[in-house]
Amino acid sequence: MKSLQIKWVYLIVLALIWGSSFILIKKGLVALSPFQLGSLRIIFSSIFLLIVGFKSLPTIPLHKWKFIALTAFLGTFFPAFLFAFAQTQISSSVSSILNSLTPLNTLLLGGLFFGVAFKRTQIIGVFIGLCGTLLLILNGAVHHPNQNYFYTILVIIASICYATNVNLIKKHLSDIKPLAITTGNFFVLLIPASIVLYFTNFCSIISEVEVQNATVYILILGILGTGIANIIFFKLIQISSPVFATSVTYLIPIVAFFWGLLDGEFLTPVQVIGAFIILVGVYMSSKK
Repeated sequence: MKSLQIKWVYLIVLALIWGSSFILIKKGLVALSPFQLGSLRIIFSSIFLLIVGFKSLPTIPLHKWKFIALTAFLGTFFPAFLFAFAQTQISSSVSSILNSLTPLNTLLLGGLFFGVAFKRTQIIGVFIGLCGTLLLILNGAVHHPNQNYFYTILVIIASICYATNVNLIKKHLSDIKPLAITTGNFFVLLIPASIVLYFTNFCSIISEVEVQNATVYILILGILGTGIANIIFFKLIQISSPVFATSVTYLIPIVAFFWGLLDGEFLTPVQVIGAFIILVGVYMSSKK
C-alpha cells in the first residue's frame, strides 16, 4: 500500500480508537478518582508495551532518552490526568471537541519554537478556531449549569501538551521506530504512575464490583486507546507531518459525539455551531 493510502488508514483507525476513549474515561470515572484512572491507564499501557516492545528499548540511543522522557510526560502522563479531572465536570463530547485544538496549538508552537513556517491562511484558521472555542465554552456554561466549564481549561492545557509532544517527536525522534518511542515513554512512566496509584485508596476498594467494572474500561483504554494508538500515532507522524497527524482531531469529535448521544449527552445548537467553527479553523490551519 502506498504511503499516501497508509497514512489515511492510520488516521481513520486512530479516530475510531481515540474517539471512543472519552466515553471510556467517563465510564471509568463512575467508580474511580481522576488520580486512580490516570495512573491505571498508564500502568496498563506500560505493562502491555513492555511485553510487546521491551526488545526495542536498546535501539534508543542514550542521548535520545531525554527526549523520550520529555515526550512521555507531555504526551501521556499529564494529559491522562488532565482529561480525567476535566471529565468530572464536563461531558465527554465537549472534551473531545476541545481536544480538536491540538492541530492549532501544533501550528502555533511549531512556528514559535520549532522553526516551522506557516501562512496567513493558517493564522486566520487559528483565530477562527479560538472563536469557536469561546462560543462553545460560553454557551455551554450558560445552558449546562450542572457542568463547570472552568474545567475546559484542563483540556486546553492537555492539547498544548500534545502539540508540544508532536513537534518534539518530529524534530528529535523521527529516526527512532514508533514501537521503541512508545515503549520507552511508558518504561519511563511506569514508576511515577505506580507511585500515584499507591497514594490513592485503590487497593481498599478493588473488591467492589463497580470498581472492577470501571477498571475493565480503563484496561481497554490503556491497551487500545493509549498503547496501541500511540504506536500508530508515532508512525503517522513519521510518514506524514505533525499537522497532518494531529488532524485526526477532525474525526475524533464525530466518534465521541456518537458515543455521547448513546449515553444521553447532548449539545445545544449554538455549541454545535461552535464545534463546526473549531473544525473549520483546524482545517484552515492545516492547509499548506
